[in-house]
Amino acid sequence: MTPLDKPLRRELTIAGQAYTLTLDPNGLKLVEKGRRKGLELRWEDLVSGDAALASALQASLQQP
Repeated sequence: MTPLDKPLRRELTIAGQAYTLTLDPNGLKLVEKGRRKGLELRWEDLVSGDAALASALQASLQQP
């Protein structure tokens, strides 16, 4: 198995919109292509079950 010791970036398309997915040792980040802010999720939150709570909190903070 190859260790994840540096960021790994991939482009993907969701509903016709391009996004950049970055995986790094701390977690993952999904950002609309051409933007800087996006959704971040730490591996610890995912494993502990706090992922849904962290995602909901981030979404509520991004709404105007």
